Amino acid sequence: MSKKNQSDPVALRVATFNVSMDASNYLSDDALAEQGAQALAQALDDNHPQIRAVAEIIQHTRPDVLVLNEFDYLPAEQGINRFQEEFLGVSQNGESPIHYPYVFLAPVNTGQPSPFDLNRDGKATGLADDAWGYGWYPGQYGMVVLSRYPIDQIASRTFRDFKWRDMPGALRPLLPESHEPWYSDAAWAEFPLSSKSHWDVVIDVKGKLLHVLVSHPTPPVFDGEENRNGRRNYDEIRFWADYITPGQGEYIYDDQGQPGGLDADSRFVIAGDLNASTEGNDNVPGAIDLLLKHPAVQAEPIPSSQGGLEHSPANDHGPFHTASWRKRADYVLPSEAGIHVIDAGVFWPASDQPKADLVNSRSSSSDHRLVWIDIQLR
Repeated sequence: MSKKNQSDPVALRVATFNVSMDASNYLSDDALAEQGAQALAQALDDNHPQIRAVAEIIQHTRPDVLVLNEFDYLPAEQGINRFQEEFLGVSQNGESPIHYPYVFLAPVNTGQPSPFDLNRDGKATGLADDAWGYGWYPGQYGMVVLSRYPIDQIASRTFRDFKWRDMPGALRPLLPESHEPWYSDAAWAEFPLSSKSHWDVVIDVKGKLLHVLVSHPTPPVFDGEENRNGRRNYDEIRFWADYITPGQGEYIYDDQGQPGGLDADSRFVIAGDLNASTEGNDNVPGAIDLLLKHPAVQAEPIPSSQGGLEHSPANDHGPFHTASWRKRADYVLPSEAGIHVIDAGVFWPASDQPKADLVNSRSSSSDHRLVWIDIQLR
């Protein structure tokens, strides 16, 4: 019998899924600020059908490493642990249960109140777009990483507190007529770049390290001519482009004060709802191309689906859409170094395919689709 060699390639599936498990999916707008993330705890109590459908999709696609966006931040025992035990760990509609023994969970900036009038409406409420990241309560639109392989919690890094002003050439929003700064100097001095957070989650896959680079940039809309959200979205994406470029990320510091970006030739996957597309005029031009055209990133094959094609048959980009609002917004982008891509796809069945009912609407599961890549680590 041959001995296992640590240099042998290892295959695994990495996926991202914006699961729409924030309170706005379970509560009226009037109740958001009052109940906050406890709405997710209540929905788990209620065995909510939307959560069962999300679990069924995960059980069906069976990722080895899974990034969840819009999973409200709660202490693990109230949130992600219960989701694992009571939903992923229980067969959904005949699918096999699945368990992830390793979890990465950390706070996010959404809903964290600022003391400033960030939207310039004359009131500093600390809520919604007066929070450091848009949200009605702390932890709205949170993130989680689940893994079948060990996560190195010490080597993993978070960048939640990195200040936008510390990015060279930061796209500080300006008033459209006077071109004076939109945010006051006092607000700008404290303004975090990340609307949620940026994470470098280090996973040990049978002796091979994989950096899963997780974020959820703010949507580049819901603002005005100053384009404050579009500019932040661009720089949140540029953060990763600089982080993976040797010598370019020296200005970056993590929440422990450690400086610098990723070492050259590191294996990585950039994963999450990046709220950026090559279609339309919502984003600052070139935002997603910072990654898709980066020499360290494998931009192909592009994950696709029959459901996306059916949803937008006249759109050449339709097969590659990852959201019901007809955009490719969610990405799993592997490094050129150390990774061979086997296959890629979007879980979006066409209407005549099994499980199409799981993606009928946001209330069925989510307005986003799970995106996966099968890769071989070398």
